[in-house]
Amino acid sequence: MANPEESSTKSASNSSRVITVVFLALLLDLLGFTLILPLLPSILDHYGQTQDPVYQSLQSLVEWFELTIGVPVERKYNNVLFGGLIGSLFSLLQFLSSPLTGAASDYYGRRPLMMILTVGLMSSYALWAVSRSFSLFLLSRVVGGVCKGNVSLCTAIVADLGCPKARSRGMAMIGVAFSLGFTVGPMIGAYFALNPGKDEIFYLGPAVLALVFSAADLLFIFVMLPETLPKNNRVSSVASGIQESMDLLSPLALFRFSAVTRKEDSPKDSIQNLKVLGLVYFFYLFLFSGLEYTLSFLTHQRFQFTSMQQGKMFFFIGITMALIQGGYARRIKPGRQIVTIRMAILMLIPAFIVIGLAWNVTMLYIGLLLYSFAAAVVVPCLSTLVSAYGSANQKGTVMGILRSLGALARTLGPIVASSVYWLAGAEICFIVSSAFFLIPLTLLRHLKDVKKD
Repeated sequence: MANPEESSTKSASNSSRVITVVFLALLLDLLGFTLILPLLPSILDHYGQTQDPVYQSLQSLVEWFELTIGVPVERKYNNVLFGGLIGSLFSLLQFLSSPLTGAASDYYGRRPLMMILTVGLMSSYALWAVSRSFSLFLLSRVVGGVCKGNVSLCTAIVADLGCPKARSRGMAMIGVAFSLGFTVGPMIGAYFALNPGKDEIFYLGPAVLALVFSAADLLFIFVMLPETLPKNNRVSSVASGIQESMDLLSPLALFRFSAVTRKEDSPKDSIQNLKVLGLVYFFYLFLFSGLEYTLSFLTHQRFQFTSMQQGKMFFFIGITMALIQGGYARRIKPGRQIVTIRMAILMLIPAFIVIGLAWNVTMLYIGLLLYSFAAAVVVPCLSTLVSAYGSANQKGTVMGILRSLGALARTLGPIVASSVYWLAGAEICFIVSSAFFLIPLTLLRHLKDVKKD
């Protein structure tokens, strides 16, 4: 008979190995994904010199939006709004694809889906590398948006871990991968675009490098990632009818987690908690992503930040988040997540007020420090809480739905926040928006006391 202590030690070792592999795989994925971020304005300028009909149509839409909300006629603002439109399209595609990806992984397993999506990302980077028209470039972003489901699959893999402490640590490490990827990736992308070869488009180097990162990620997943969902824990079919498909595509059904709650025989309070956590996640990211997006407007308008200064600001945010996630967030004990979330969201209210009223750079960075702490802990803690719900063969669906709700929030948040920013001013935008963080705080009070394993 196996020694219980030896079994526990082996389980902890396996969990640590899975978390390490997920962290490295996601980091490779995000390094490739973020290379394009600092190049997007220059890419749009490049295609603006062409007569591509798709570009002209989108440009007309951006110009109409600028005129409607009163954006000053300045090239930088135009680039930010145009880039935001591309980003919203990307998030919208993730909103549609993430729950379907998660549900498929509950049937086929996590590892095969991870590999398929990585191949899809490789094809999107290949399209970017060979794109000589805006239409082809946009197609590469569409393919990338549809296939960018590795994040929800990584959270599903961590959700498969049986130990709550391991799940909490795993979600925090996913947050660290995000922080490092979004800090280091853009700098690498900017560096490789500095000195293009003769007759070479400036973005070719970063595009090829993104392809290399993605290929390395595929090889790493193939060699190192174990399957965490045993065959006996998988669902019997990918989709068993029209109702299941609607549950994964209807926004209302997603907010209700219908694809999970219709099948799972769970206590009413447990189902209610899952719905509440989904709403908290959506409202938090809706407000947070909107203010995060308008931060570039504020620093350029008030402090005349150059692109380099903007980069240093986001580098500060990323490094601070990585330190908090790697040091504090991964040590949060099971049962303490809700208290931590409340504390972090409460910190966001003064953080955004300070940022909105900042009259010097020092005051701005004080607000950013508070902002970084909240950004570092809320999503990992919410992901950990949600990962405890659903049966063993529903974790992919649960985490895919959560990721989808976040993508919807990131689609709508920047549009609403930028409209308020230019119609009412920076101070009103940040102060009023910060007050709305009371909504997710109030929702958290509706969580029922249900004992989870």
